[in-house]
Amino acid sequence: NNDTEDEERLWRDLIMERVTKSADACLTAINIMTSPNMPKAVYIEDVIERVIQYTKFHLQNTLYPQYDPVYRVDPHGGGVLSSKAKRAKCSTHKQRVIVMLYNKVCDIVSSLSELLEIQLLTDTTILQVSSMGITPFFVENVSELQLCAIKLVTAVSNFLICDFMFLYI
Repeated sequence: NNDTEDEERLWRDLIMERVTKSADACLTAINIMTSPNMPKAVYIEDVIERVIQYTKFHLQNTLYPQYDPVYRVDPHGGGVLSSKAKRAKCSTHKQRVIVMLYNKVCDIVSSLSELLEIQLLTDTTILQVSSMGITPFFVENVSELQLCAIKLVTAVSNFLICDFMFLYI
């Protein structure tokens, strides 16, 4: 039984190491794109979409369940608890790797808002970014992410206003 627990812990550590390295890669790509005076060849649409997919996935499947118990799925399929009951049973202690991932995702969300001010994005990408920016307001205990999301939603609205004005000029 101890071997199984050790193996499970090693497996979890390996997965989180890969998740952290992926977050670093996303941050590196976004930081390069938001650097001053970058050529247009740097803004690769596929890379931007992958960063957005990565961020949305880990927000929904890793971070929201860790920070707000309402988003947790009961692995045993137990009875349905109300959101108040889930929050009452919640522990506020977070693993160090989860906090690091949370901070990196906040940086990615902030950098995406900067990218919107620099580069025109497709409509589908804007829809993905806007849903990523609105969702944190329905999650508790993610105040830093909510601040980053405000910046992102503002950038999306500015983008849409400029796009709308461009169409009618």
